[in-house]
Amino acid sequence: MNNTKILYITTCAIFLSFAAQAQNIATITSTNPDNTEVNVRDRNSNERTADQAKNNLSDRQVMQKIRKSVVADKSLSTYAHNVKIISAHGKVTLKGPVRSKAERRSIEDKATEVVGAENVTNEISVKGRSHRG
Repeated sequence: MNNTKILYITTCAIFLSFAAQAQNIATITSTNPDNTEVNVRDRNSNERTADQAKNNLSDRQVMQKIRKSVVADKSLSTYAHNVKIISAHGKVTLKGPVRSKAERRSIEDKATEVVGAENVTNEISVKGRSHRG
């Protein structure tokens, strides 16, 4: 095989590889994240959001203890590891999507261990697994 044919075949292979990657990127960026509706909901001034958490030492420690417990639990999904934990005056609000009812309950249990059941508001939603490729 001469050098021209080898160069042509190599160039075609590289082009096809880039085209396949571009298609994958287009597919990924064209889908909405699971929590789009939640973000719209959280724009409502009546909804508790993470920026409303109190900056006093006891509330920061409460959020830290719960977050450490959630992140340490490797059985939880990335969604569960990233739930919002909002503490104000010892009251905790949990928000965000998780993959299952079991994850929702597990996070609520972790918060309850820190502040007690009467001080936890669980607004976590169950989104399930995506069936996208």
